[in-house]
Formats: sequence, structure tokens, C-alpha cells
Amino acid sequence: MPQRFLVRATAILLGILIGFPLSSMAQDLSARDILEKMEDNQRAQSNSALTRMQLSTCKYGVRESRITCAERPRVKSLESVGKGYGVDLKDTKSVIVTLEPASERGIGMLSFAYDDPSRDNESWLYLSALGRVKRIASGSDDDETEPGSLFGSEFTTEDQETGKLDEYELNILESTSLDGREVWKIEQIPNEDRALKSRYARTVAYIDMERFVVLRMEMYDQYDREVKRMLGSRVELMNGIWVTRSLTMMNLVTNRLSNMAFLEMHTGIEVPDEFLTQRTLTDAAFRETELEKLRAQIQ
Repeated sequence: MPQRFLVRATAILLGILIGFPLSSMAQDLSARDILEKMEDNQRAQSNSALTRMQLSTCKYGVRESRITCAERPRVKSLESVGKGYGVDLKDTKSVIVTLEPASERGIGMLSFAYDDPSRDNESWLYLSALGRVKRIASGSDDDETEPGSLFGSEFTTEDQETGKLDEYELNILESTSLDGREVWKIEQIPNEDRALKSRYARTVAYIDMERFVVLRMEMYDQYDREVKRMLGSRVELMNGIWVTRSLTMMNLVTNRLSNMAFLEMHTGIEVPDEFLTQRTLTDAAFRETELEKLRAQIQ
């Protein structure tokens, strides 16, 4: 049994024995403490890791109180490789490559995420049909960059960010329950500098008290209208890490949604630094050779 899971299980058992619920044991945690634990968990998922995902996007409607696709979804198969860098491995470099459909095979994205607020995150998109790399905007629109959408989905590069907590005012709004789980509702309000780069005036995250994963997130615009909502489900322990295996991002303005399903996740992979460069995006032979080496480590 993984040591981290054993510690958590022991804490829960002690809480039961002395008559206190899990929420009582977590009262001393600040909003920053909680978000740091959540982000540490997210970083662990992509550190020296190879992940296979399915990304589906469609226009949605509501039928019999259920949200359903109103059209045939566009489905893509993706493969991601990531590695942690810097102090406490809080910086992350990752490459995501499209495997299917065949017409989009080879489209890829390279991302560098920095914990330090003074360093802007960097992302590049490679379109195989054009044969060139373009930088992706990390926040507000920029004439010299591509929009921050992740492979044409409702997820953006900003939605995937970790770190830079100093750029936000953090507040615990309340402790409550969601779908039978005890959660914190935590509000993040960007400071003046961050607001210039963010699409959101504030966000509210519902974070599982036991597993430190996001079960729901609400994004609001400057008029305090909820414009996007992310829902997490199928939380499972994978390689000793709590993983939300299904993330659904709903755009409440355009009525479009995207689902990111994590099919496989393998950590402890030896990832060479050279793989996490633009060469992997532009050199198909190099990319496929190195990916085969990475895949061989999990077979």
C-alpha cells in the first residue's frame, strides 16, 4: 500500500475512533494549504508520467434533466508525457500529441508551467498541416499568439494551470457536501496583475476534503456571471495518486462542452529532457522513436 495512502487511511481511522468527522480534522487548514495540497496531487500525476486520454467535444442540451450532446461529438485520442523540474518539482514541462483521428495525427502542444509568479507560463502548438509552431496565449488575447484552447476544446491552457497562488486572494467560503462527499468551497480572486492575463474575474472550487481533488469548479466573468463550469467524476487511486478520471468542461455561454477521460496513467517513467522541446513537435521521426521508447517502459 502506498505510504501516502496509508497515512491518510490511518488519520481517517483515528478520527472515527475518537468520534470526530473528517471535516473536524481539517479545520486548521487555510485556503492556501488546501490548494497547495491539491496542486501537489495534480503535479504528481504528470511528473515522469505517460498518460493516454480521450477528448470529446459537442454542443449540448438538457433532456429530461440530463445534460446530453445535441450533436455527434468530435473525439480525439491524445498521449501526454510530462516531467517535474525546479524546486520541489513545482515546475512542469509536458508534451501532448494527437493520435487520432488520422487527419489530425501529429498535432501537438508543448507547455512549460512555472510556479514562480514572475515567470509567465509558455505553450506552443504545432499544426502538422501547416508545418510550423505557434505560441499559445496564456491569458487574454494577443495578436501574436494562438487562442488558449486545448485542441479546439472548451478547456484552455489557463484551466490547466497550477502554481502562482501568490497572484490570488484565497478564501474558504464554506465547508459543505457535494454528491455525498465533504468538500471545501474555495474562492480565488486574481490580483490586479493577474487579472490582466486571466479570462475569469473569480473562480470557486469544490475540493474533496479527503482526496484533495476538484469535484466542481465555477468560473465567473467581470459581471459575476458564471461562464464556465467544470465537473469531476470517477475519482480513483492510480499509482498511489488520487485521480479524477473524467473532467467535463461546460461553456455556459456557447452551450458547448468537452470531456477529458483519462484512460491510462503511468508514472515513474524515465523521460529525457530533449523530448520536452519543440523538436518533438516538428520532427515526426524523432517523436515516434522516443515515444516507442517511453511506451516500452510500461510494457
